Amino acid sequence: MRRRGGRKRAIGTRAPMTVAMAPNDRWSLFVSDQFTDGRRFRVLTVVDDCTRECLALVADTSLSGIRVARELDRLVIERGKPKMVVSDNGSELTSNAILTWADQSRVAWHYIAPGKPMQNAFIESLNGRLRDELLNETLFTSLAQARVALGCWQADYNDVRPHSQLGWKTPSEFAFACHPRRDLALRYAEGSAPAPVATTAQPGKSNCQSELRTG
Repeated sequence: MRRRGGRKRAIGTRAPMTVAMAPNDRWSLFVSDQFTDGRRFRVLTVVDDCTRECLALVADTSLSGIRVARELDRLVIERGKPKMVVSDNGSELTSNAILTWADQSRVAWHYIAPGKPMQNAFIESLNGRLRDELLNETLFTSLAQARVALGCWQADYNDVRPHSQLGWKTPSEFAFACHPRRDLALRYAEGSAPAPVATTAQPGKSNCQSELRTG
């Protein structure tokens, strides 16, 4: 009898990961299963390892590699491209669609060692809270209900809850503080350039006082 070989696994990046120091340095992904009224649906979770923001909670009856790649494209349009993505070795995350997306997007993809969920600690922490506070406590009767509940939980997690590792700021507050250019955009909402120091002189009139103030 011919011995059956083991399942081939995508190699990806196996080098040690650096600490995420800025938004979009590294995203973590996980796909979990949940049951509703006797039927199974799946949830794609995406988190920013630096800001701890929950970037996506996508629920559907099936989540293929093509669907995951499409959701990543949507996130890239909304907030920019990550430098690295971390995931486990699930079939949808090791598919040709994901390998092609990572290659074309020039994003480093890091696969954790099989059976080592602690190597993906950020997403495991968020998924633990999600399961304890929502998924295990709610009997979903439809996929639409699950999507609404996940959206409310995501908004509460990002915008309301302070995080001890973020100086007791919410993930949204911490992410806003990491983007100082946003302050300039709000301060000069009428235009992209800062307001002039001196007022513009009218034709035929002197502007000596403004010239003295500004040197």
